[in-house]
Amino acid sequence: MTMNSQQVQRFVLTYLEATGCSVIERSPNHVTVKLSPEADKALTNRPYYWGYVERTGVPAQTMSFTFIFDGEAYRTAQESSMENTSLPPSQAQPGQGPQPAPASGSPAQDQVMGRYFGHVPALPQLGPGRILQEELRYGSRRLHQIFEAARDGGKYVNLFEQPNARQLSARSPAVYEAWLGVCYKIEFACDLKREELHWLGISLKSGTIVPDFGGMLESRQLSPLLAGNMHVQPAKLSVPEASTSLENYLNVQLSQQDYKWAEQARERLREELEVIDHYYDDLVKEQKEEEEQKEAVQEQHQARRKEMVWQYEPKVLVSAINCGIFHLR
Repeated sequence: MTMNSQQVQRFVLTYLEATGCSVIERSPNHVTVKLSPEADKALTNRPYYWGYVERTGVPAQTMSFTFIFDGEAYRTAQESSMENTSLPPSQAQPGQGPQPAPASGSPAQDQVMGRYFGHVPALPQLGPGRILQEELRYGSRRLHQIFEAARDGGKYVNLFEQPNARQLSARSPAVYEAWLGVCYKIEFACDLKREELHWLGISLKSGTIVPDFGGMLESRQLSPLLAGNMHVQPAKLSVPEASTSLENYLNVQLSQQDYKWAEQARERLREELEVIDHYYDDLVKEQKEEEEQKEAVQEQHQARRKEMVWQYEPKVLVSAINCGIFHLR
């Protein structure tokens, strides 16, 4: 799997918008943002600073980033912009008045200071006004960090279906029905591996289970905010009860699977163990008088058998990737 620059940009912008970051500047090749507290905690690795903020209650100063999606195009645009905004003195138009004096830290002032104090190295820009630059491409460390932050932040959600304009102006409120949705990952593993995703949903009102809950959500507009003129219906099932019902349903579905692959894996395991046993039995017979070496060979034999069992023994692993409460009309 890989992602091109457009896909990376779309994913990053979605994450920044979802976490409430403020966009300062944006172009087809980059975006400059001031991170929200949520994104700053996830991406900047400043636990001591955020611990200080939470203990003292002082206003938080989040960091700013320029995320570059196409480095070559971005640098070309920057160079073109600098050429258009900086004219040589010979091209200055008459009547423009005197030019302003060089600002502190400008090249002209640095040359004057250099005559008296020698070379003065440029100081890095520090503090809240500093904007860091990161070039994001598939496989980069920062993009992987955003992937991890999005995964951790999206494990548990509480979303509401948004009504249309007609419903907002209706006299009677619309009623929400709460659903528990869980995305399960099922791994059929031996020396080979196959994975399946099962996106299940259960109504907390009726206990009805929908096998393709993801498809049920695709056409609906969801938001973490409860819209006006909407009423949340009380749930009859608790979340633990609904979760148990989903697990029982999934167990029934797994019991109906074809497990010929597991029988074939056990047969391959038996053949591998026979080869290993035959090899080490001959090796032990060669160590007739050296007991210490014989014990070492036997220990190695048992370790090799455990390794083969771990690799070939068929198993079914089930894990919940993410879940949430979805209030649907």
